[in-house]
Amino acid sequence: MPISPNFTSIYSHEWEINFTQCAPNGYLKYVDLCNLLQLTAAEHSILGGLSFNDMQDHHQAWVLSRIRIEIDALPKWQDKVIVKTWIESLEGNKSIRNIEMYLDDKKIVGATTFWAVFNTQLRKSEPLALPHEHFEKFPEHHATSKGFSRINLLQDAAKISERTVVLSDLDIVNHVNNTKYLEWCLDSLHPKSVLKKEIKAMEMNFLRELNLFDDVELHASENKDFFTITKEGKVCFALALEK
Repeated sequence: MPISPNFTSIYSHEWEINFTQCAPNGYLKYVDLCNLLQLTAAEHSILGGLSFNDMQDHHQAWVLSRIRIEIDALPKWQDKVIVKTWIESLEGNKSIRNIEMYLDDKKIVGATTFWAVFNTQLRKSEPLALPHEHFEKFPEHHATSKGFSRINLLQDAAKISERTVVLSDLDIVNHVNNTKYLEWCLDSLHPKSVLKKEIKAMEMNFLRELNLFDDVELHASENKDFFTITKEGKVCFALALEK
């Protein structure tokens, strides 16, 4: 798909929060917050000629490797929010993209994301095959107070549940969608902790993909601010929560 005449290197999109995206408290679910941030990034990629369909011409797709989200407030049902995104860096097989959410002209969420180019046939990372020079990069323009990090996987965590990957967990890249890992972890928290909007930051590392019918285990620290999802003893995902 050619570059859209409406393409700009900094992209903004308005979203109205609908009832399917809200928790029982009327506020946007954390998982749907992640979805909105990524949908905005996807819209920007479409306008810039780096969409999933464009990349599939080369058997490539973007996959999320790390993300840090800082939350000052959550929007509620029927709120209209502006989500803004831009690329901080893009080189070889890696890209850093920043995303912000605004409500009534006030920034309420900031996210920094680290993406890898993934060959969907070979199931491994490789350099981006498409040109991207028309995307201006903004290396000094950050959306969060802290960057994403490599989560310490050696923290104490005990097994709290197990599950088998089902069809509804998969996305267009034919592996477990990144928001599903978060959903599995948050569902293990006490509901009051989630509904009181206590989470102020989330950091996630995606280490290995999961596929249909994979058997996995969920592990959590005693105070449930650190989680891992493992398959055959190997960590596939790590989550750190800040309250």
